[in-house]
Amino acid sequence: MKTLILNGSPRKKGDTVSLISKVTDHLNGEYKIVNAYDCGIAPCVDCRYCCKNTGCCVNDAMQEVYTYIQECDNILIASPIYFSELTGALLNVGSRLQTYFCARYFRNENPIEKPKKGAVFVVGGGDGNINKPYETACCLLHHMNAYAIMPVVFSHNTNSKPAIEDEIALAGVSNIIEFFNG
Repeated sequence: MKTLILNGSPRKKGDTVSLISKVTDHLNGEYKIVNAYDCGIAPCVDCRYCCKNTGCCVNDAMQEVYTYIQECDNILIASPIYFSELTGALLNVGSRLQTYFCARYFRNENPIEKPKKGAVFVVGGGDGNINKPYETACCLLHHMNAYAIMPVVFSHNTNSKPAIEDEIALAGVSNIIEFFNG
């Protein structure tokens, strides 16, 4: 079993990473973590290459991620909430999924045969809404052929309590582990 984890946090020891670590400590199989802030993946520039061609013409670390997407069984999107949305760096990585959209809608191809399980967790300490980042994450998961998606897991009071101490978030992380390992 393989799991792709898209980490939208810039903080190496922050709340998002603490929950990712909980997942990876109990996850069966192998996993790949893509740290959006330091992965070397450029955002889509709408060059239109993928409207007529398979893949993406930008030769960066996303090429390896595309391969892993084809092979993986599970995808976790994990992010802090910035102004009621996933982080900008994670959205930049997500923009490179445009090739899958173009495959389906312009080239009439199914770019990913293998179905995946998906999960999302978001953390935040402000007044941001969890629904918008979850909706965006689900859109990204759908483009990676993940339609079996768990309800959002969140820790929404991290200014007062670290996510790793949030019992509700930890229960949700346990559910993600069970869902992915099942």
